[in-house]
Amino acid sequence: MMRVVELFAGVGGFRIGFEGPPGASDRSRFGIIWSNQWEPSTKRQHAAEVYVKRWSLEQSPDDSEVFNNGPNDVFVNKDIGTVAASEIPNHDILCGGFPCQDYSVARTSAKGLGGKKGVLWWEIHRILKEKMPDYALLENVDRLLKSPTNQRGRDFAVMLASLSELGYVVEWRSFSASDYGFPQRRKRVFILAHAPGTKGHSRLNGETMPLDWIQKEGVFAKTFPIVPSESFFGDSTFTLMSDTDEDLADVSTNFKAAKGGQSPFGNAGVMIQGRVWTTKVGAQYGGPHRTLGDILVTPGKVPDEFIIKPNDMLKEKGWVYLKGAKSEPRKGRDGFTYQYKEGPITFPDALDRPSRTMVTGEGGATPSRFKHVVEFKPTKRQVETLDLRNDDAMKARRKLDMGVTKWLRRLTPVELERLNGFPNNHTEGVTDGYRAFFMGNALVCGVISRISDNLLP
Repeated sequence: MMRVVELFAGVGGFRIGFEGPPGASDRSRFGIIWSNQWEPSTKRQHAAEVYVKRWSLEQSPDDSEVFNNGPNDVFVNKDIGTVAASEIPNHDILCGGFPCQDYSVARTSAKGLGGKKGVLWWEIHRILKEKMPDYALLENVDRLLKSPTNQRGRDFAVMLASLSELGYVVEWRSFSASDYGFPQRRKRVFILAHAPGTKGHSRLNGETMPLDWIQKEGVFAKTFPIVPSESFFGDSTFTLMSDTDEDLADVSTNFKAAKGGQSPFGNAGVMIQGRVWTTKVGAQYGGPHRTLGDILVTPGKVPDEFIIKPNDMLKEKGWVYLKGAKSEPRKGRDGFTYQYKEGPITFPDALDRPSRTMVTGEGGATPSRFKHVVEFKPTKRQVETLDLRNDDAMKARRKLDMGVTKWLRRLTPVELERLNGFPNNHTEGVTDGYRAFFMGNALVCGVISRISDNLLP
């Protein structure tokens, strides 16, 4: 069994990807031996409660913030910054999805670095430095490759340089889950660091050309194939530190964006001993594709609170207004007036395609531009109970050219879970708003499952 440590665990997306769902876990290949989740902005630790309940973990008699199912399955509900690396067991893989922040570094003296931002990245770095697991598998929003806006790509460059200083080689891929058959257009960047002594490290340090690794030999290339290309790199190869005397502070200060202020990092690449090879690639996938319509529950299983109220459709700041195109004057600061414009968003959401990316604000009945809304055929009871044939409802149907037997609703928590590949009712036990928040922050579990199939060999 490969021993896995899961940071920023949320409600266990990485764990499901590695082990399978709770109650049907297979720990013969991978096992989460230590995990951590802490939400600083709330007194009650809702995600931790879900995690502990789903994996039937018992509270430690010695520490109320530690839960376990024996010594090889420990969950810690503490700020990771307060946990010493020595308290974390030795492991083969460190995994986690960490927030996208500002990763700039400042020099405080000739020998030290200080003023570090992006605190959670440096916690990962601290643990890697002391534990040196064979692999680190990390996930983030794809904008990490092009942040911050005033120095495109700098944050990712600092991360790569800091991993290089530890001796790791790194591969990365950014793609939408729907490119490979999943029912959500969730675009994320996945980062895999290989430590000295691993096959990937030795092959990328002499045995395999970077182009071959990106195109066909790497873990990501085997997991998520790309369209073959004759020529990749062109000018897209560069060194993170141009001088042997440079350090992370120099990378942070001196890193230059590409021409036109664009990020020099493509959606695929490798980093070997501080040198980067990167390019843009396209997905090649011929398997089955799931759509938003494939994950919906039957109308009778939709709770009434998820059905759109007729008077919320056409009112000022209602669903039709928020989803539609706009060109209107708005007041800014100091009384300044400007013309605000935005295009329409698909309304209702198309059922024959993957869904849009879920956001953390998916929960709640308040009209929103970004929440998913789908058309369905309500039951007779729903029509009568919610008065879905009143004047407001009929006006909305005419506005949307919708048949009289159809109506609109939001996605239920179970459907949000399905879009990310979680078991039905995995997040049950907290409010619907929190359940939506968890899924908006989560990853697509099946992506990790597929990566694990090619990481293990």
